[in-house]
Amino acid sequence: MALIEYARWHFFAMPLEILKGWRNFLWFGLNYFSLPLLLQTYFSPWRRLQWSAGRGFNLGKMFEALVSNLISRIIGASIRTSVLLVGILVEIFLVAAGALVFVGWFALPVSIAFSFYYGFKLL
Repeated sequence: MALIEYARWHFFAMPLEILKGWRNFLWFGLNYFSLPLLLQTYFSPWRRLQWSAGRGFNLGKMFEALVSNLISRIIGASIRTSVLLVGILVEIFLVAAGALVFVGWFALPVSIAFSFYYGFKLL
């Protein structure tokens, strides 16, 4: 009876818990790096820094505001790109680590049986 309960826990109940934990890690990484928000605001100015040309028609001030706003957007996009790349790399690592843990969980009974066999063989 205990062996059947162990098999039910090991092969049915615990893999579901591992998948739930894996999902939580993936969700945490996605929200920690704010990947959806970074994609939505990709070309927004860095730290919302924007310049205005002021009132009236002054071509020099208009050009200065245009260049300053363009530089702010380029800086914002470049920083968001680096954070996006790090976030995507972390997500790839989490997918690989979760897959390794999930497959490793099913390999544990085989490795335990092999260890006992090899240990008795060494005696």
